[in-house]
Amino acid sequence: MPYQSPGDHGTKVDAYIASAPAEARPKLREMRQIIRLAARTAAATLKYGMPFYEYLGARLVYFAGHKNHVGVYALTHVESEVPERLKEYLDNRSTLRFPLDRPLPAPAIRDAIRRRMKENESIAREEQPGARRRPAR
Repeated sequence: MPYQSPGDHGTKVDAYIASAPAEARPKLREMRQIIRLAARTAAATLKYGMPFYEYLGARLVYFAGHKNHVGVYALTHVESEVPERLKEYLDNRSTLRFPLDRPLPAPAIRDAIRRRMKENESIAREEQPGARRRPAR
């Protein structure tokens, strides 16, 4: 197997997409490309049987193909701010469902990924030895 840097997005994701329902594959490839462009250094693997990306050791996003939609998991959550352009796709507390017969809202997905990356960066800074801790509330 060739060397894979953390940002290579790995052959496991390729295999997942190849085994997904045929009608979902184009959207899955597009979703992977959106993630690659927004999070070039994110590490990719499979978790819970679907593509999973992490950034700075913390969860970034999961996605999966289904017969009628592509699901995106853990990128947004109702208890935090859900970007306006993604609210129509929110199904459940942290599941986004993008129908296969509509274009993916790529700019909104990229923005949400970048927002999550900033959250992960903030957490990583706080966890560094000697970092100033926020006072407990």
